[in-house]
Amino acid sequence: MSESTLFKDNLNETLAATFGREIQRVYADFDAAGFVAQIAPQLPPLELKERVAVFTTALHDFLPEYYGTAVTILLQVLHPETPPEDGLFNNDLGWALWSVAHFVEVYGLDDFDLSLAAMHDITKRFSCEFAIRPFLVRYPQQTLAVLDGWTADPSPHVRRLVSEGTRPRLPWGMRLNQFIDDPTPTLALLDKLKNDPSEYVRRSVANHLNDITKDNPELALAALRRWNEGEPSPETVWITRHALRSLVKAGDPEALALLGFGPARVALSELTVAPAVIRLDESFTLSFCLTNETAVAQNLVIDYVVHFVKANGRTSPKVFKLKTAVLPAHAALPIRKNHAIKPITTRRYYPGVHRVEVQVNGQILGGAAFELETGD
Repeated sequence: MSESTLFKDNLNETLAATFGREIQRVYADFDAAGFVAQIAPQLPPLELKERVAVFTTALHDFLPEYYGTAVTILLQVLHPETPPEDGLFNNDLGWALWSVAHFVEVYGLDDFDLSLAAMHDITKRFSCEFAIRPFLVRYPQQTLAVLDGWTADPSPHVRRLVSEGTRPRLPWGMRLNQFIDDPTPTLALLDKLKNDPSEYVRRSVANHLNDITKDNPELALAALRRWNEGEPSPETVWITRHALRSLVKAGDPEALALLGFGPARVALSELTVAPAVIRLDESFTLSFCLTNETAVAQNLVIDYVVHFVKANGRTSPKVFKLKTAVLPAHAALPIRKNHAIKPITTRRYYPGVHRVEVQVNGQILGGAAFELETGD
């Protein structure tokens, strides 16, 4: 996919035609031309997930009415299992398989056993992390029991689904409020995946734990402390570092301590933010020096915080990562960072005084300010 291609553009008439031919290959009565004719006119104004839904509806309209028969046909279209390192879209049907997972999600909720078995196969080609979530809501204990067995599945795709599909705050997915309220059931699953041999799976475990830190930080920290007792494995050390990224940005002392960062005993000097006034598409430069005045080396997490002015004139802080460092005894560390104020889709800039602060091991050591002029 080129940089200029939007994700939604991959769900297009050409893909519908390819998908239709593949279905017709295993089910001769499939009206491939009618399938394309129904899909193509609807696509232009639609966004990504809306296009997936159009494909899914067309599958329902052109496949046999009985869900079991339709799913059996779709499973015959699946390509060989995708290696995790290849991603989800590196075959001719990659994007179309999202609609196969969605078909199970929308039309298979009344057939638990068949749908879970189908997802076990589909997720090896396209993740069923969205499709499994309604099943967790309607059949929580049954679904968790199946997922518990899948923690030992030979396929890393299936093991990853155990973690990714139960994430409380999965991006683009429905929130699982029962696990936001009480993540204990999913923590039991993650405990079985913490030393998984696949980084693909471990990354999902870390992201899942990061989700939990947003609502139940004490439970996430308790699990990670348990995992790190004695001689923790390299796998759990890696997971811990990635799982605590939100708490570290927030300066949580328990998270920092778990990662080996105690209270910062350093002196801040030579702090400047320049120029004093900038406009959109310009940059400010943050400069400062940290000095370790103790007789022992210190592990440091060094961040900076920009307090962006909002529409109402108040400010909202955003933490930016700078670096981690080991600062030797009686040593100094000069730091210089350029930060561009460029328009982005996730933030609108407003004029006014923006404060910039230096944060080390979760502690704010000092700050300075610049004024932003937007021309409004």
